[in-house]
Amino acid sequence: GTDFYVKQGEMRYTRTLVLPASRGRILDRQGIVLATSVPAPSVWAIPKDFEADVAQRKALSGLLGMSLQELKERTAGEGEFAWLRRQVDDAVWNEVKALGIKGVHRHGEYKRRYPEGEAAAHVVGFTDVEEAGQEGIELAFQKELQGKPGSRGVVRDRLGRIVEDTGARLEPVNGRDVTLSIDSKVQFFAWQRVRDAVAQHGAKAGSVVVLDAKSGEVLALANYPSFNPNQRQNLSGAQLRNRALTDIFEPGSTMKPFIAAWALESGRVTPQTPIQTAPGTITITGSTIKDAHPHGVLSVAEVIQKSSNVGTVKLAMQMTPREMWELYAGVGFGQKPQLDFPGAVTGKLRPYKTWRPIEQATMSYGYGVSASLFQLARAYTVFARDGELIPVSMLKRQEPVAGLRVVSAKTAREVREMLRMAAGPGGTAQKAQTIGYSVGGKTGTARKQEGKSYTSNKYRAWFVGLAPVSDPRIVVAVMVDEPSKGVFYGGDVAAPVFSEVVQQTLRMMGVPTDIEVKPQIVFQPGAAEVESF
Repeated sequence: GTDFYVKQGEMRYTRTLVLPASRGRILDRQGIVLATSVPAPSVWAIPKDFEADVAQRKALSGLLGMSLQELKERTAGEGEFAWLRRQVDDAVWNEVKALGIKGVHRHGEYKRRYPEGEAAAHVVGFTDVEEAGQEGIELAFQKELQGKPGSRGVVRDRLGRIVEDTGARLEPVNGRDVTLSIDSKVQFFAWQRVRDAVAQHGAKAGSVVVLDAKSGEVLALANYPSFNPNQRQNLSGAQLRNRALTDIFEPGSTMKPFIAAWALESGRVTPQTPIQTAPGTITITGSTIKDAHPHGVLSVAEVIQKSSNVGTVKLAMQMTPREMWELYAGVGFGQKPQLDFPGAVTGKLRPYKTWRPIEQATMSYGYGVSASLFQLARAYTVFARDGELIPVSMLKRQEPVAGLRVVSAKTAREVREMLRMAAGPGGTAQKAQTIGYSVGGKTGTARKQEGKSYTSNKYRAWFVGLAPVSDPRIVVAVMVDEPSKGVFYGGDVAAPVFSEVVQQTLRMMGVPTDIEVKPQIVFQPGAAEVESF
């Protein structure tokens, strides 16, 4: 065929045009769009054919947002192809087209839009100009989302006009949609609450993780500061960091319930077993461990409720280092979460053979081991799921999942009751209380480490818990980094965020309330003391 065209005395050439595939959408569990591709024409030129007068050049450079000099450089020379501007709006292309400049062409492309903006940015991530995933779900599911471009062979004349379709056409295969486990309403609310807490406490950053305690689905993963994925110029690492997954810290008191659980599970104690914590200190190989307040004799349940370091250490030192290590590893510490998502870290759990007695002691109340907020939230599914650790997922799950048994259902329920006490009157986190729903959980506050030593004025405050206590539906973990306005305890900074997120999420899920909404006093016949809820 080509000879025929050459004989016609005109320079014609065959070209293959790429037909872009539309990238799949990212949807939340309800089908709400978190990322979608909209057509965005790109403007290109054939420099050797480019002809425009001064007025046309001025108008074109104005429409494409470039200087006359830049336009001149791009259209100089004898080349066959030069991008002028990628991904403009249809309206802009129509104005460019109306200028009628020779050698200027349109190429159909798509541009990513993120309707949920900042609130879901760390979950969804974003693509580059070629629509390749760079962060988040866009990166994790690049293969499924991207599809396959098609092509068609055409013959053009010297002016770039298509003379004949050669008919060789390969249809593009559009990418697949990905449906996440995330609920965008829960996500948005969690993001708003953590943003407000960071502002209120003059903090550096904050994170919230909400897990479905039945299915292991991640309902929300929110970080502040965030970024607007629709405008990605000049992003800083601080904005991009998915702190709930990447930042590790020593979990402190949130580890104590695991020690209590194993002490119960191994038959060493019951919730009522008395533990002598007087005089509020204990010395192990020359190092002294203190309680914040001395307590005297406490039951195992009260050791957790009052968050006694001394009581916890006494439970832990009955165990072998290996037992404790297996318990911690069994709930996912020191292991990378199996999650279809970039950036999740391993945390630190040293091999038990190297533990000195003082290290075993401090690890029982969460020092000398480190984890991410996400790992902590997942570990607490053991208490929520009656003793099973459940696999987590960023994708919507259709079927219930099998967990890995760590402790018996009886032990898990006994610890849940301790967590309820810890978040109630006489506990360390009364601000975790939620109207209408019973909650259980544990605060943490830690001085931050800088280099080898702990700072005296920088703290991290967090809270991890579950609700409702009798039949947990969600696990929620909250972390606020470096509150600077004088209030820094997890019970004051993180617990209120937990309370609001729990209440809102359970309501959205339609979970019936399980405690009287009005604060009320119950008189039990014959009971001497008055119980107040």
